[in-house]
Amino acid sequence: MTDAVGSIDMPDAEDEVPESKKRTRKGGKRGKKGPMGRLALFYRQIVAELRKVVWPTRNQLTTYTSVVIVFVVVMIGLVTVIDFGFQRAIKYVFG
Repeated sequence: MTDAVGSIDMPDAEDEVPESKKRTRKGGKRGKKGPMGRLALFYRQIVAELRKVVWPTRNQLTTYTSVVIVFVVVMIGLVTVIDFGFQRAIKYVFG
């Protein structure tokens, strides 16, 4: 029994595209360029994406850096305390 949309086993007729209607890519703009043209396109796309980035202000950068440094120092302290605890436990167990 299927619902109005269809099922996984029996896809809708709208979803099926005959082989004659399918388009194959023939390379387009990228297919006509050589390796240097593709490399130049790649770098142009990188620069375009970097222009979209919202860069933090100096104040935000300082705040984020401070938070990271404080977090790392706290984690170092926590790992040190746990390490000393394990060290004492091992000495206690094995003499």
